[in-house]
Amino acid sequence: MADTQAADTPVADPKAQARAERRAARLARRIDRFAGGHGGAEGQIAYIGQAGTRIVLVGEDGGWGDLVAPSYDIARRAVELSGITLHESFDGDLAAKVRTGRYEWRRMAGIQIGGPANT
Repeated sequence: MADTQAADTPVADPKAQARAERRAARLARRIDRFAGGHGGAEGQIAYIGQAGTRIVLVGEDGGWGDLVAPSYDIARRAVELSGITLHESFDGDLAAKVRTGRYEWRRMAGIQIGGPANT
């Protein structure tokens, strides 16, 4: 029975696997650069539809940023390669570490009714 199941299981294209691993490695290097510039980092992965999967990064100094991977599996592998702490959700503890500046406050105020225009 085990032989039959193994034969029925589709084998992934080795070229596609290698391409995905290279993409994950490139993302992991970018995560490492971010972490190095911010005293370490933590992250959270969020599926954003056909566009891919977002990796949200929060530095120990409160700096934040994000990267977009073409798939959840590639994003997950990139985080594994980088070794950062991964959170299941962008919860209160992670969000409390984010430090925003004037730019973010101006952008947020601009989307309020009667706020300044963001042009």
